[in-house]
Amino acid sequence: MSLFKKIVSKILNQDEQQDDPNVTKLADQLRNADLDYKFAQLFTASGGFFNYCGDEAEALQVLNQIVKIEGIKNVFCCDDDLQNFLNVTKTSFTKNLDINNDAAFITCEFLIAYDGRVMLSYNNILHYHSSRLPGKIIIMATVSQIVRDLNEAMMKIKRRGNVRNLTSISGSQSKLDAPTQDQTKLFLILLED
Repeated sequence: MSLFKKIVSKILNQDEQQDDPNVTKLADQLRNADLDYKFAQLFTASGGFFNYCGDEAEALQVLNQIVKIEGIKNVFCCDDDLQNFLNVTKTSFTKNLDINNDAAFITCEFLIAYDGRVMLSYNNILHYHSSRLPGKIIIMATVSQIVRDLNEAMMKIKRRGNVRNLTSISGSQSKLDAPTQDQTKLFLILLED
């Protein structure tokens, strides 16, 4: 904790709050682990729900279970391929973010193994800020999208060019995200490619 925060907490008679040592400690313990394993562990430690799928049929089953268990009725989904999944599960969706959306079904740019975060861009959420997304977010990604750290992701994005409005999100328990009034449930369906 910074000196400034210590002084302010003393003045306001508040207990000092440390960053979540469990996620930091886990990241340090997993320093030499395989990227996919490290990402999965840190993503779930930060409150995300991780689902590995061997093929699209299994991914469809997982999506259907999430929709039923979470009581999802109307989904924001701007990706044509993902809309096919929603058509099979008979889940209504809108191509633009709507007040009636109770979930978002999106893709992502990269999965960051360093801290278990998910990198998004305009390609995934259009012009909407990540804080405007519904309280339940389902992300479909592939194993090949896992990268070691933010630097590697940025190098790949730079090579690809024309990617804009980058942001990242993580599970609801993460201290890395700005606190929000409502807790976001983040589901990841990781597909073998």
